[in-house]
Amino acid sequence: MPVDGMAMALAEAKAALAEGEIPVGAALFRGGTLVCSDHNRREQLHDPTAHAELLCLRRGGEMIGNWRLSECTLYVTLEPCPMCAGALVMSRLGLCVFGAEDPELGCCGSVYDFCGDTALRSGTRWQQDLLAREECKTLLDSFFQRKR
Repeated sequence: MPVDGMAMALAEAKAALAEGEIPVGAALFRGGTLVCSDHNRREQLHDPTAHAELLCLRRGGEMIGNWRLSECTLYVTLEPCPMCAGALVMSRLGLCVFGAEDPELGCCGSVYDFCGDTALRSGTRWQQDLLAREECKTLLDSFFQRKR
């Protein structure tokens, strides 16, 4: 039975929430096989770059033995920010599927389409998982409401 990529990313987001991190999770697949999954760890690692996407891309490259991830799909609960969208392009990721859009920093169509910028000659495609959108958004909204 195949593993649902967004369900795996959501499980990671819930783990981030339990650790006091912004609840964003990601899961990297190659074909139908899970390569790795992780969640935001900025607070835990004291690292501004410890976003779920970057942690998955790093570990995924190590596990596959290649930084080129063109045969991979990354599922992430929040639309990638400029830093993460840049990493998607630089890793030559095949596809990014995200849940909730990010109207402030989203760079897969909301604020900017980093992956679709023809000047970058990116082969990375993206799509929003509309079925997971509300669950991902609710998780993030509840986190930020508690913080305020």
